[in-house]
Amino acid sequence: MVDNTVILTTLNEAWAAPDSVLDIFLESFRTGECTDGLLEHLVIVALDGKAYERCKSMHPHCYALKTEGVDFSQEKRFMTEDYLKMMWRRIDFLRVVLEMGYDFIFTDTDILWFRNPSLFFYPDGDFQIACDHYYGNPDDLGNSPNGGFNYARSSNRTIEFYKFWYESREKYPGKHDQDVLNFIKGDQHLRDISLVMKFLPTVNFGGLCEPSRDLNKVCTMHTNCCIGLTGKVNDLKVMLEDWRLYRALPPSVKGLGAHSWRAPQKC
Repeated sequence: MVDNTVILTTLNEAWAAPDSVLDIFLESFRTGECTDGLLEHLVIVALDGKAYERCKSMHPHCYALKTEGVDFSQEKRFMTEDYLKMMWRRIDFLRVVLEMGYDFIFTDTDILWFRNPSLFFYPDGDFQIACDHYYGNPDDLGNSPNGGFNYARSSNRTIEFYKFWYESREKYPGKHDQDVLNFIKGDQHLRDISLVMKFLPTVNFGGLCEPSRDLNKVCTMHTNCCIGLTGKVNDLKVMLEDWRLYRALPPSVKGLGAHSWRAPQKC
């Protein structure tokens, strides 16, 4: 973008398959409010060869991220050894993006985009992250962050933060990036480097853990609190259809805020 921000998502073969998560993710940009143009700034980071080939058939900006000796192609069940390797590979890659001088919005592919998230970010936050559960204050370290959606501005502070986050995996073996972030979010080291961390409200950045109930304010919706590809695909489709129904309403009805989500169904 003009402000040097890039949108990033990671993808493996299981999520790239036809009529799976990738198709629905891209379709949400096309049906959102002023989000279609954001696809020009989206780089899909493919974790295996088949995901890369599928990406190239659908989107102009694809990047093949190789990890020697690891097969990331199949669905990785939550908290398995390969799942953890995939999550930590992502954190290390995002640190490199910051070192290259790019700000980024990272999004999981099982997140639907309905509005431009840049309009909802805090002007003073170095690192801003969505939440599974949000308790009303963007500075409250008691909020439960979700690593599937975050915004980071490139600076020495955020580069050091991502290094610290990645290195902390060794202190907490067997934990994924989100758990480790919960452990370190109040660490003295982050205060020492003056990192400003903000937690994004679920009214704008919702998910199945804590849905955004007001479609007039929702920016993204995530199939978090949902394990398994089949359930995610079903409920993503349901939410996308709910959004289309909302968009078709007359403004007078939209303003009532009565329209809501039919998901979760299979999650």
